[in-house]
Amino acid sequence: MRLLALLLALVAVVAQAQPVTKIVVPFAAGGVQDIVARSFNAELGTLLGRSVIVEDRAGAGGTIGTGYVAKAPADGQTLILAAASHTIAGSLYAKLPYDPLKDFTPIAHIGNVDYVLMSAAAVPAKTVAEFIAYAKANPGKLNYASAGNGSATHLSMAYFCAMAGIELVHVPFKATGEAVNEVLAGRAQAVIAANIGAIPYAKDARVRMLGSTGRQRSKFLPDLPTVDESGLPGYSFDSWIGILGPAGVPHETVRAINGAVAKLLQDPVILERLDKQGVVPRAMTPEAFGELLRADFAKMAKVVKISGARID
Repeated sequence: MRLLALLLALVAVVAQAQPVTKIVVPFAAGGVQDIVARSFNAELGTLLGRSVIVEDRAGAGGTIGTGYVAKAPADGQTLILAAASHTIAGSLYAKLPYDPLKDFTPIAHIGNVDYVLMSAAAVPAKTVAEFIAYAKANPGKLNYASAGNGSATHLSMAYFCAMAGIELVHVPFKATGEAVNEVLAGRAQAVIAANIGAIPYAKDARVRMLGSTGRQRSKFLPDLPTVDESGLPGYSFDSWIGILGPAGVPHETVRAINGAVAKLLQDPVILERLDKQGVVPRAMTPEAFGELLRADFAKMAKVVKISGARID
């Protein structure tokens, strides 16, 4: 019995000594970022030789969880699974308790998520060009639904309207599902939704898919033309997903996590899980990921300005 007690005590000491890496998701459990984080955290932990857990810290459009990570020790044990909302926040909020670029270390890019422009079946348009023409002929008479003021679904559509020179009324809701339902019901004429939220309705007679928002056609909807090629040249809007740490994470720690993620993005099991969330995987060096963040920050600043969205 004494030997067993000693062994159990030793196991407890070893468990306490093993470092634990925390991946913070700044939104509620069950969302795409939460599901993506949980799709690889165990495998990432195996590669890093430590336990990797996921912690949801939702609130204030993701800024609470993000601010928590910004202030965490820069030891690589507190990370965040961030997306385009991270760079959007820099221009959307009048005041932020952190700088989206200066207060974070780019560590590993996971992939990208495209969006889809959908219209209600009652709208007599089968292409993006026809939709734009119809909207121009009916200024201010059409509306579009979104997941809320300043959300990607709002900004992507506001950006679309500005580039197309059309006037649509914005009707914000609390979630993408609610916005899509408004279009399904015919109460809203259009919505831009992440592909994972749009794909289930690809053959639904109540809506019509007009175009995907990426620079290239979506791997999940290969027959659907891009908005760029079907009526609005130069338009593109997508969301990156990646891992950031607080500013100052040691170079060797960044390289270790980045290398582990790159290995995961070659694992068929992980790739299948990402597929189910509409994520197109793409490994990057930390330096390339940093360049992407800076470019996206600049682009989103323009998009937010065009949209007129602001949160004080």
